[in-house]
Amino acid sequence: MSDLLRAPAELKYAEELDWLEAADDNPKPFSWRLSPKMIRLFVLGAERSDGLDREIAQKWFGDRSIVERAIVTLASDRGLLLIGDPGTGKSWLAELLAAAISRNSTQVVQGTAGTTEDHIKYSWNVSMVIAKGQSRESMIPSPIMNAMETGTIGRFEELTRSTSDVQDALISILSEKYVSVPELDDDNIVFAKPGFSIIATANSRDRGVNDLSSALKRRFNFVRIPVVTNKKSEAEIVRFRTEELLRRHQIELDVPPNLLDVLLRSFADLRAASAAAGSDDEKLESALSTAEQIGVLEDAILHSNFFGERELTARSLGSSLVGSLSRRAPEDLAIMNKYLHGVVEPRGKDEGGLWPEFLAGGRDTIATLS
Repeated sequence: MSDLLRAPAELKYAEELDWLEAADDNPKPFSWRLSPKMIRLFVLGAERSDGLDREIAQKWFGDRSIVERAIVTLASDRGLLLIGDPGTGKSWLAELLAAAISRNSTQVVQGTAGTTEDHIKYSWNVSMVIAKGQSRESMIPSPIMNAMETGTIGRFEELTRSTSDVQDALISILSEKYVSVPELDDDNIVFAKPGFSIIATANSRDRGVNDLSSALKRRFNFVRIPVVTNKKSEAEIVRFRTEELLRRHQIELDVPPNLLDVLLRSFADLRAASAAAGSDDEKLESALSTAEQIGVLEDAILHSNFFGERELTARSLGSSLVGSLSRRAPEDLAIMNKYLHGVVEPRGKDEGGLWPEFLAGGRDTIATLS
């Protein structure tokens, strides 16, 4: 896996999945590789009460009931729609579930304004069609059709970003469980095998972009992923992702707990200010999600490693915070400047610690970008 920029979950955790599958004597729906109980353990990690002979690390941080409801939905004949704000871990949960159930999380369609019906059904190999005509051999199945034919999990990212025509094409797939190929005279229906289902994700902030039809909504079970508000849980998520980053880049660098606390408190401050803002011009364009928090820390770590003294500092973190979150000029820069002078500066005088250095890094970047 060292030659992969980002290994999918089924490769990254292959040894763990192999062990769970060998130890799994619970009933499994359809052709699932793991039972629902083992899937939950794979996603949420094992506890002592589970009685396993080895440690299973927690990979997704959230409420147990969310994972259980998602698994139960996939064991039924309904699709699963994970919906929530940006950075709540929807895509990561979808990938983990697909990896545990099918050992294949890469059957993915990315929803955009340019996604077409071909992307979720099939297209044609033009050269083969010219040479031999239309046939099953010259047909190029979509990731969703591949999932249907193999009885595995297909994924559809950002469902509400795709047009209504594309969304409607899912209705027959989810209800009838087959795709017709009218261009063929024989063998012109692709049936889904047991175990096929679709995990879709939708950004709750995209409401109104391309709303789902009532017919499509009826074919999905909605599972809402809440924003992480617990400071301890958010710290665990950031720490987990940061450790992955350091391993991937083979960087030996510590993230001091007090520096992580500065990051968490600064995001909490900015979220509170955004919630209290009277207009969009007074809010940062950033969603201030946990994912963006990880991005700020990643930027600071890489900058410190490549251009600093291989030591993460509050100054580099403050610089990264301003640089990563200031997307509009001058609006976002003004908001960050107000935060630094109105919150961070007084806190630095009252508490000391890392805050003065954090303030200096933020000010430097504002001066550079202004």
